[in-house]
Amino acid sequence: MDTKLIWKKKLFSGSYTIYSNGQQIGKLKDRSFSQTADGNFNGRAYAFKTKGFFKQHTEIVDRSENRVMGKIQYNTWMTKARISIDNKTISWKYDNLRNTKWSIFDSEGVMVRYSGSSTRGQIEANTDDALLLLSGLYVTNYYWQSTVAVFIAVFLPLWIAVIN
Repeated sequence: MDTKLIWKKKLFSGSYTIYSNGQQIGKLKDRSFSQTADGNFNGRAYAFKTKGFFKQHTEIVDRSENRVMGKIQYNTWMTKARISIDNKTISWKYDNLRNTKWSIFDSEGVMVRYSGSSTRGQIEANTDDALLLLSGLYVTNYYWQSTVAVFIAVFLPLWIAVIN
């Protein structure tokens, strides 16, 4: 893999900062209380706009051209996703049970490998495609936020019932 990057974020934050050789080269920032995230990488700016209620999908918009570049579709079990960009389909999946490793690949093989914890990680890629690199982080953040929302929806009523 040619490209090696580091990403960092604060616990419970949806804002990722991406570094190459100690220099910030990108960022992915979730807008609080909205279904939109903004990303930039090496001067390219994108928006990720999630739509739908039960069967959500995300449109990827190139900010400079204000045009939809692609779409992300999620599976029900929050373990896989399909990223479609300009008539090309790329798969996203977790690579281990702890969800600390994930990858993006197409029919020709792995393009990007990610690893990390809740606050930092690494990206190894054989591409420097800004949109793909950001999309892999976006899907992970989307699933992490969905998991937290489910956890709160299930356990908050139980916790309230116990303390009352």
